[in-house]
Amino acid sequence: MPDEQWDALFTALRSDRDRALASLVISNASRASEVLGIRCGDLDWGEQVVRVRRKGTGAEQWLPASNDAFVWLRLYLDSIGPLEPSDPVWWTLRRRRRGDGTPARQPLNYDALRAVLRRVNDALGTNWTMHDLRHTCARRMLRDRNLSLRDIQTILGHAHLSTTQLYLEEEPEEVIRRVHQHLLALKQTEPAINAVPAPARGYDAADLAVLFGEVPRHHDQ
Repeated sequence: MPDEQWDALFTALRSDRDRALASLVISNASRASEVLGIRCGDLDWGEQVVRVRRKGTGAEQWLPASNDAFVWLRLYLDSIGPLEPSDPVWWTLRRRRRGDGTPARQPLNYDALRAVLRRVNDALGTNWTMHDLRHTCARRMLRDRNLSLRDIQTILGHAHLSTTQLYLEEEPEEVIRRVHQHLLALKQTEPAINAVPAPARGYDAADLAVLFGEVPRHHDQ
């Protein structure tokens, strides 16, 4: 996901909860099931790390998160009231009536999370998924020379380094974007073309002038 697309997605999110959740995933590449399983006791505000339970193995692992993610988490949690350490972090924003008739929030599940992304995709005309956020985080880490492939493997929770290496494959759109930037940078440093070069034998000077943009071509009427 290009940075400008991430900015558009983030701007389209409607609540502090959704901004907190997206900011968390884009900063530590946690899977959907892992981030939804986070409980209040899994948040370390001082160290700015969160504890997840890895998909498949259930192993607990602390993952770093960005300062922005913790800011949005604070705003979101302040808005829903006090929670116990064993309570889930993520709750529905709307209260539903329980069996006794009292309204209450429900823990956010995968279907509700997909509905959040579906609304954003409908607004933007895109088709982003939670895995795209995880993939984007991984690609950002790969571009950082301070992080080794083993570091990224640990954060992604891959059992094998070969799985992490799959993220090294470049998206064609990203390659094209970078090459366009490269060509633009070259154009800005190249000297301006002030004159049409002398024609080689067999080439008409007038045709070369048209080719290099010096004069317009006049068509026969």
